[in-house]
Amino acid sequence: MDEQQRFHLADVAGATGGSGVPLAAAGHALAAGVNSRAVVLVEGISDQCALEALAERRGRNLAAEGISVVPIGGAQSIGRFLDLFGPQGLDVRLAGLCDAAEEGEFQRGLDRAGLGSNLTRVEMERLGFYACDADLEDELIRALGAASVERVVGTQGELESFRTFQKQLAHRARTHENQLWRFMGNRKIRYAPLLVVALDLTQVPRPLDLVLAHV
Repeated sequence: MDEQQRFHLADVAGATGGSGVPLAAAGHALAAGVNSRAVVLVEGISDQCALEALAERRGRNLAAEGISVVPIGGAQSIGRFLDLFGPQGLDVRLAGLCDAAEEGEFQRGLDRAGLGSNLTRVEMERLGFYACDADLEDELIRALGAASVERVVGTQGELESFRTFQKQLAHRARTHENQLWRFMGNRKIRYAPLLVVALDLTQVPRPLDLVLAHV
């Protein structure tokens, strides 16, 4: 990040009056020293961990390439981050990843940022913004298959806990894949990169592969 960009982020932070999402976004970027060439906006930290793990497996050094993967703390914040990094802000190359349920938030954010109007999924993808179906963990579990995911759970010493989870009345009737998805609900940050490491690189979920390829 160069000095001009740093001053811009500081101005944005100051303009918020000391609170709110814009301040958090600007403060995050300042603290992280976001690189200037490209930014990939993702909903949460698990998405960031997964993409960084995939980049490493692909032999890419994102820091050296001037690329930052920035978690925005939920899809509702996308507009603020597009203001910071988009054409009206730092104007860096942008890409993004979201859950299918949050695709509308990303569409509206891109519209407000002047990057398109009434965007279809195909048009969003041309801009570098991709939706997971249904979310990142679901994509990874389907790509790996339940047996491979269980092996990853086993490496973390949690297979017995998962078996107990499966026996709970609320989960017995669910598919094996859905049980794994729900089990990882509060473990996403730990498991997302582990699942990426376990992937066959010819079976990487499309949204993850393409969002990195865009930058």
